[in-house]
Amino acid sequence: MSREAESESGGPVRAVSRRLADVDLFPVAFQAVLKFYARSGTFDRDAIRIRNLAEDTLEGFLEDCYRAIEREIEKEMGFEEVSFTYDTKLTLPVELTIGYLYRRAIQNSPDSFNPVTGDVRTPIMEYFRIPYDKKHERRREERFRAASEDELQLVRDTKAISRLCTEALLDGDMQDAINDDEFEDFVLNRDLNPQQREAVAGIAQHTLHERVTDLFEEFSPQVQEQYDWAVDASERHQNQDAHFRDLFTGAREGEEEAIEAIEAEYKHASFDDPPEMLTEAEQSLPYCKTQYERVGVIYDGMIEMYRASGISIDDSFKRAVVLAIIGAQIWLDDIDDYPQDTNQGQLTPVTAEYMLHDSERDAYDAIVSITEEYLERASSYAIESDSLMTGIAIEYIHRSGNPAVLPTGRP
Repeated sequence: MSREAESESGGPVRAVSRRLADVDLFPVAFQAVLKFYARSGTFDRDAIRIRNLAEDTLEGFLEDCYRAIEREIEKEMGFEEVSFTYDTKLTLPVELTIGYLYRRAIQNSPDSFNPVTGDVRTPIMEYFRIPYDKKHERRREERFRAASEDELQLVRDTKAISRLCTEALLDGDMQDAINDDEFEDFVLNRDLNPQQREAVAGIAQHTLHERVTDLFEEFSPQVQEQYDWAVDASERHQNQDAHFRDLFTGAREGEEEAIEAIEAEYKHASFDDPPEMLTEAEQSLPYCKTQYERVGVIYDGMIEMYRASGISIDDSFKRAVVLAIIGAQIWLDDIDDYPQDTNQGQLTPVTAEYMLHDSERDAYDAIVSITEEYLERASSYAIESDSLMTGIAIEYIHRSGNPAVLPTGRP
């Protein structure tokens, strides 16, 4: 069933939600909430509240990282009152995983207790006790905490491994940016010359790498093994970049062998060692192998880091995250970067489709269809794993894309 057909089903309320979701006057985030409700039939106000808690947790991790980097920049470069940020989208899957685990902890706790915030909701009748019995309230809170010890521990464990994942992802991304001379993502609250900007990038990455090394010491060796496995797999894909660029150049010059190689080695490449998380049907999706190795494997490894730390996570949630990230990479980054990637000879699913089709319209339609297949599957897994926050994020990704910037061959 298509996304639109599925949204149409389920009764008048969901149909109204679908139509409201298409009103451009509403913020994209609100449209995404309505669209996911229309698709899934599930509307849970807790999803928004949990998203805010997960976002606050992640922002706290990032703030800690940036403050540590600022102190090192001030010390190494003699600057005062430094404010540092780093432009990255890598941390969304961490936020989704935090929300997924927070939801579990909250659902498994007594109704009046939130193990994330430690708050106890006081029944309305308690406010009318004369005099108000604070001892009774303290006993009630202690009772809820005792009944929720497992959930409180889950929250503590979630925060610990999520901090490591956040900093490890940033560390790897910063290293890649430095290797590619992309220093503009390292943002400081002052004008810098090229040498200073490169120095800032080096200090930031070195500071973060030391923090990550220390954090790994707090976990079992299996956690780092999962991280190293994902990084090694990603680097093996990066090592193919020169070959893929050669194929791009050859295809642009009309070499039939290069076009056939893009089809066989990039669009429909077969896994040598298929990842267990992907079904056979998913392994056969266009660009699955190359995009899994390009971006998906990092988040496969991230989920395995959570599992290696002792936290259980459903396969359906893992599939939702990995497939959503592959879809987002194409739908957001690759589409937006199409002119730049074309000029620089960078092979992506978007540039590849324009090589593989004689018609710009056919290439455009193929890109939209391929991306929506990834997002559709991801959304189904989000529903299956009861991760409403992830489902809403997937709808947000879909609504944030702008395929209209691509050539269509139309006047």
